[in-house]
Amino acid sequence: MSLKTIWGIYHADGGIVGELQYVLGKLRGTAHCALCDITHSFVSEKKSMKNCRSNSPAPFHLVHLNEQIDGLRSVTEGMTPCVVAETDDGFEIILYSDELEECNKKVSLFQEKLDIALRRFDSN
Repeated sequence: MSLKTIWGIYHADGGIVGELQYVLGKLRGTAHCALCDITHSFVSEKKSMKNCRSNSPAPFHLVHLNEQIDGLRSVTEGMTPCVVAETDDGFEIILYSDELEECNKKVSLFQEKLDIALRRFDSN
């Protein structure tokens, strides 16, 4: 089983409307995404997250619910936010929302969890 791509799926829609709905929901306390908290400061992607993705063993994409590619949505439905490994065999969730919450918004803790989750792909 060979690792092809890593996908981080936010628990929010993308685009102007989706982003605005998320920000308003966050301010009201009705929207939350642990992956957003890890990857972004108030307005942009954290530098440490950019480094994490650029040093990844496979392409690492961050996408919103409405931006998922074919096949990915069926694996992540009802499971977001999460991180998914795409292999020759298909898609598999490797970090679940509770594990993302445990990172406490810290990229360093996320990187540790991701490294552990990806170890099984090293030998392929």
